[in-house]
Amino acid sequence: MTTEGSPGQGLHSHVLDTLGLAITAGEDPPGTVLRTDEIAGRFGASRTVVREVVRVLESMQLVESRRRVGVTVRPAEQWNVYDPQVIRWRLAGADRPRQLRSLTVLRSAIEPVAAGLAAARATAEQCAELTEAALGMVRTSRGHQLEAYLRHDIAFHRVVLNASGNEMFARLGDVVAEVLTGRTQHAVMFDDPDPAAVTLHVQVAEAVREGDAARAEALTRRIAAGALDELDVLAPTAPTAPTAPAAPTAPAAGHPAGPPAP
Repeated sequence: MTTEGSPGQGLHSHVLDTLGLAITAGEDPPGTVLRTDEIAGRFGASRTVVREVVRVLESMQLVESRRRVGVTVRPAEQWNVYDPQVIRWRLAGADRPRQLRSLTVLRSAIEPVAAGLAAARATAEQCAELTEAALGMVRTSRGHQLEAYLRHDIAFHRVVLNASGNEMFARLGDVVAEVLTGRTQHAVMFDDPDPAAVTLHVQVAEAVREGDAARAEALTRRIAAGALDELDVLAPTAPTAPTAPAAPTAPAAGHPAGPPAP
């Protein structure tokens, strides 16, 4: 993997992506010790580059450094699962269906409320941006233009979150962008978006522009429900194996079994 910038920056990104993907995919499970000298030798990287990579992984709560021990992978429940890069890595792994559902459920809880708030608080400029994004989604919703559609889709949801006037909601813009991008990049989308979903986005823009909070919230809930329905088709989660019934307990020696319960 290469990135724009100096060769050192490209190597930094390569080491970071490789280690991040391995950790989030469970290839380096919790408790695994990653030694910086071994990482440097494996990638032909300087100690400076490795230390910078470790600092980034620490900031994501994926690892912790201990003197005389090394860099230790932390349990998954301690990771910063809202970090966009962590989301990207997790969506690239085998656990993608469950991650997509978890993130979509999060969106279902937040975005309808944000849309209702946006209807009450959006500025004229934000209303115009929302309408422009919705119309862009309409224009690119046919002819297998998923990349172009994605740009408008991300813009739409960012505006809704920002226009809510809630800074906590607004900070979820990058999370939503990673979810939408991951669905497109990993082919968890139909070749052309669902026309009904596209229409709902247009209607949300109208409701926000008209200041109809209840309608904006209700329509966004329908968008969220549709996204979950699509995941059932395109990225179904593995069914949970049924639990075997417990074997009957034998009566203790010298104590005959009692009569069956009525």
